[in-house]
Amino acid sequence: MKSGVLLVNKPADFTSFDVIAKLRGILHERRLGHTGTLDPMATGVLPVLVGTATKASDILPENEKSYTAGFALGKATDTLDITGTVTETSDKRATRQEIDATLEGFKGSISQLPPMYSAVSVNGRRLYDLARQGIEVERTPRTVEIYSITLSDFDEEAGEGTLSISCSKGTYIRSIVDDLGRALGTFAVMTSLVRTSSQGFKLADCMTLDEIQACKDIEARIILPDSLFECYPKLMLSEKQTVMYKNGVRLDPARVKGANEAGIYRVYGGEFLGLCKVENAEMVIYKNFWKN
Repeated sequence: MKSGVLLVNKPADFTSFDVIAKLRGILHERRLGHTGTLDPMATGVLPVLVGTATKASDILPENEKSYTAGFALGKATDTLDITGTVTETSDKRATRQEIDATLEGFKGSISQLPPMYSAVSVNGRRLYDLARQGIEVERTPRTVEIYSITLSDFDEEAGEGTLSISCSKGTYIRSIVDDLGRALGTFAVMTSLVRTSSQGFKLADCMTLDEIQACKDIEARIILPDSLFECYPKLMLSEKQTVMYKNGVRLDPARVKGANEAGIYRVYGGEFLGLCKVENAEMVIYKNFWKN
């Protein structure tokens, strides 16, 4: 099986791990991983790492993600979304103008408290496991970046709408919806969630699990792993340098065209070899992706 990235449109009611388990059966490939967890109710972009590309899971650049999130005003739940148990209600409604004005306060760096129903670990235990037992624990707020947030649709009579959000990794969209409701003097729950982009990949380029299963040449849809690292400069090695590099020799950056500054680079020697670090006048392997 070709190594690289397979773009999956995750279906609702599947965990990200469920998708991986399903793909292992379809692709007959054990080495699979994903680049970011989606809640079971969410759909959309789930880049799946195949083969040696799974080595990228712990070194992915901090690329922004984009979502469309449905919401309904007037109630709160224990999960902050429509799947949970209602904990509070309110008859207060809001206008489009009030929501637009309130959303201005959500742009930029904001502090979020991870929801109890989340995969965050506290003292070695997942928060959602504790929440299911009725246990609430102290959590540490996290700073996330909201690059843009707009109200793309809103029905004032029904109190239902859709947000378009572009944000940093680790942002809880459910929390944004809950905080928005409270900032408006009422409550709000997330009713749907679609991830429209992740790691630079768009929803339009993703395949459903059914499409993947029916595809006659799935390897043609697997994107080379260097696509994950296009934010880094590219270095081309000579044939001699490639042999030395693959044998673990620390190359002299002064002898490699383009390696004139400290930092991380994409390295090629006939093929994508992986990432290197230039530091202390040496070029060293950061992560290799070549097949032995």
